[in-house]
Amino acid sequence: MKRTVIALSTASLLLPLSACGGDAQAGDSSTVTVTVGYQSKTINTVTAGTLLRSLGYFEQQLNALHDGHTYKVDWQDYATGAPITAQMTAGKIDIGSMGDFPLLLNAARGKQLGRPTHLVSVTGYNLRGGLNTVVTAPDAKLTSLKDLKGKKVSTSVGSAADGTLVRALQRAGIDPDKGISKLNQQPAVGASALSAGSVDALSQFVAWPGLLAFQGKAKALYDGAQLNLPTFHGVTAREDFAKKRPTVLEAFLKAQAEATDYLNAHPVAAAEKVAKATGLPAEVVYLYNGAHGIATFDPAVKPRLVSALKQDVAVLKSAKLVGDVDVDSFVDDQYVKKALGASYAKQLAATPAPAASEVWEKDSEKTTDFKSPSALLAYVAEHQGDIRAAYVPDATTGTLWFADKAVWVADGDRLLPFVAPATAQAYVAAHGGARTVTYNDALGRAS
Repeated sequence: MKRTVIALSTASLLLPLSACGGDAQAGDSSTVTVTVGYQSKTINTVTAGTLLRSLGYFEQQLNALHDGHTYKVDWQDYATGAPITAQMTAGKIDIGSMGDFPLLLNAARGKQLGRPTHLVSVTGYNLRGGLNTVVTAPDAKLTSLKDLKGKKVSTSVGSAADGTLVRALQRAGIDPDKGISKLNQQPAVGASALSAGSVDALSQFVAWPGLLAFQGKAKALYDGAQLNLPTFHGVTAREDFAKKRPTVLEAFLKAQAEATDYLNAHPVAAAEKVAKATGLPAEVVYLYNGAHGIATFDPAVKPRLVSALKQDVAVLKSAKLVGDVDVDSFVDDQYVKKALGASYAKQLAATPAPAASEVWEKDSEKTTDFKSPSALLAYVAEHQGDIRAAYVPDATTGTLWFADKAVWVADGDRLLPFVAPATAQAYVAAHGGARTVTYNDALGRAS
């Protein structure tokens, strides 16, 4: 029988239960539909979603199974992880991808409803927490989290961005429940509220902070990497699906590994593909997913990430969103270990390289690295009409940011970038003679 794999549209939410991870129709036992829930605009999941879909690697892996089945892949796109979890626990999605806090909700909900799920691989992560950022309006007078006391802040309760906000406020001495007025909003709603002036700040996950900054609609107030706590996105699968179709899950994870290799080898091309599929500016996608982007992509389930997940449980419990979550039983890396084979141990031990200053020139299919932010500024000053985007790592956290949106500090001959005003001021306070300067001033000094 000639084997085929068909990618279905995202519209088929009403597929019968038997069509997901099982027979497509009662009379057609050779056809299996695999339903994948993903978040196209949550771009740190692209190796299990947007990029993977565009490359067609999963379909290719399924074609290579030669097990007598014809496979259909139903890709379903969602704005957040919550509806993916709802569909998974209803038996309508087999494999999903989402951030760390939604993964815990996925685990809790699956166990509660007798539809257990498991974390089977990781997509994008940042070991310091830089994937989440608190932003405020471009003309706001706020300079630190302490300025948020009594203010209105939009976030998505139950998300990693809310977790960052809660922890950051606690460290700043502000009660996250009583010290601010928190609005639970979808990212797009919160972004609109910030632009309209109906909220004072927005705490969100990738790619919203970078997008709003790039568009000139927001500026960073707090870099999530200041927490120095890992944050990540991962892949979750229904337990019954994994047991019934282990080779299909392994095929997905092999395809994810291929997509990861593609992203790491061709970061500009990958950013362009994701931008085309999502409508996000490629410059914003590259900020997070580029060669030195805020996210590192690696399918291995690292112990540091599992440990961070365990710490996240307390935040969700305090918000009364979950009870106890058995993280150890939720994590199941047996499938990704088998899918990656001998390379798994190497990936498990790998650590992210330090971020570097980087320029993306117009009409170029590659970027150029610079040894220092000052060297980047000198180049940009001489080629301003030719620059598509310039990126620099925060001098203390390493979080990549747009050079023209960073807070710059002059310290003697050194020019140092920071994502947020508070970290810049902390550096200035600790280094006599250092002072903040404008971006244009920094360009002038570098040239």
